Amino acid sequence: MREGQTYDKKSFRFLTNKNTDWDGLAKDCVAFANYKGGEIHIGIEDQDDLPPTGQKVDNELPGSVYTRMSQLTVNTGIIASKEVASNGGEYIKLKIHQSSSTIAGTIDGKYFIRIGDQSCPLLPDQLIRLLTDKPSYIWETRVIGKVSRNAYDPIKLNSFVEDIIASERVSPFVKDKTNDELLDYYFMAEGDYLTNLGILWVGKRSDRAKLTYPPVVQFIKYDEKENKVNKIVWDDHSRNPKELIEAIWNEIPDWKEGIEVSNGIFRKFVPNYGERTIRELITNTLVHRPYTTAGDIFVVLFPDRLEIHNPGTFPLGVTPQNILRTTQRRNDKLCQVAYDLGLMEREGSGYDTIYEDLLSNGKPLPIPEELDDRVKVTVFKSIAKPEIISLINRINEEYQLSQKELIAFGLIAQYQSLSALELTRLLDLQGNNPTRAWINRLEELGIIEQQGRTKGTEYYVSQDVIRKANFKRRVTLKSIEPHRLRELIYQDIKTYPGSSLSEILKRIGEEIPRPKAKMQLDKLIHDNKVITFGRTKSVTYSIRKNDGE
Repeated sequence: MREGQTYDKKSFRFLTNKNTDWDGLAKDCVAFANYKGGEIHIGIEDQDDLPPTGQKVDNELPGSVYTRMSQLTVNTGIIASKEVASNGGEYIKLKIHQSSSTIAGTIDGKYFIRIGDQSCPLLPDQLIRLLTDKPSYIWETRVIGKVSRNAYDPIKLNSFVEDIIASERVSPFVKDKTNDELLDYYFMAEGDYLTNLGILWVGKRSDRAKLTYPPVVQFIKYDEKENKVNKIVWDDHSRNPKELIEAIWNEIPDWKEGIEVSNGIFRKFVPNYGERTIRELITNTLVHRPYTTAGDIFVVLFPDRLEIHNPGTFPLGVTPQNILRTTQRRNDKLCQVAYDLGLMEREGSGYDTIYEDLLSNGKPLPIPEELDDRVKVTVFKSIAKPEIISLINRINEEYQLSQKELIAFGLIAQYQSLSALELTRLLDLQGNNPTRAWINRLEELGIIEQQGRTKGTEYYVSQDVIRKANFKRRVTLKSIEPHRLRELIYQDIKTYPGSSLSEILKRIGEEIPRPKAKMQLDKLIHDNKVITFGRTKSVTYSIRKNDGE
């Protein structure tokens, strides 16, 4: 099992070392409790799924671990037990319960939360946000109005069961369950009653309307003068989330609009807003919103862009910058239903799909923003570079690119060239050599070429690929070779001594990345060909006397 938001493992050496890191274990327990609970298995190496064969655990050790954690944490429910794995090896299992109504912390007043596979500290302002967000973590499985588990809408339940049976993502074991067993399996019922999730998905309209904040969606369209020209509201609570997604897609005629662009000898229809993007964005709003927060979902269409507004903020740990790689579920059970029914991509890949869809159609990346009381995502109508569509289609058909490769290639083609730092920033990549999984195969196939090293590495589309695809692009200096750029800068300074870097770039080419130009300027200084005057922002450059004369 992989380490993640609800699971961690530690080597048995953790307990047998002379200086046991009890504070580190307490931090992990607190982090799990503040998210949704989890398990820590002590006695399993990081690279293994099972403890060593024959490993033994003293019967008193789990009790000692429990006692130590009780001393070092507050508001943290823990159960420690000795377990025997399938290979006969023993290990200690720490079961950490979710702290549903309070904030867990360490005895010295520190607070943490689980984000991905890391236990991250909580800042003071995040503590308030966590306390506000906690009720939404348990909303799905709560029983509020005591609606009988038999008081479901038979049409909605039958539709749900049919969708489960037809789904390729659901195992035969689940498909063989009875209707009643499926309600329990998907946490739509608890004992004799429907949970909030059950009412939301298979409940009757009257019971769905009684939920504290049932989803309401408003579509508003504006013309060029920002006059409202159309409005559709889904507020009668007759639809469950799947039906809302279908209604929003099918009842708004604007989704069918687009333009035709050249694709070799054929023409390709490019919608203003692709179906995969729309469905993924709408699904995200419905499954990730806090159902304990008031507010409607707004789908706002302008002549040049689409804005989707969702009440509430991002889940703690998710930001507009890391949204592509960070997964922090607010509604676990609702996400599972949506995934099993094929309404959304697997965990953590929804925005990858949106990126792929937009870039393959030559469109800019979406812009997610967190405002005071809502999250806004903006998608633009215009095609940034129509000629890129044909290029990407040809390359993808020939080489069958993976999703990551297509995204990376689309970005590089759209920007014409990207440095490793720029690509890392755009995709919010982490770790050593973070672009490897996105770029390596593209380079091996000769689709992408690079120049420079380490942080100065720059990627651009291969000239052979451009020629074969008959790709016509505007001439740019973004990918100019270093020695040519260095000479260009030198000759400019020679003509205009006392110039700043900004002034130099205005004359030789503003599309040239500033860090790239600065690197060559520094080399000229190192070679004693250029001298500087002033400091920091006011620095100017001139040719060293007698150089080149």
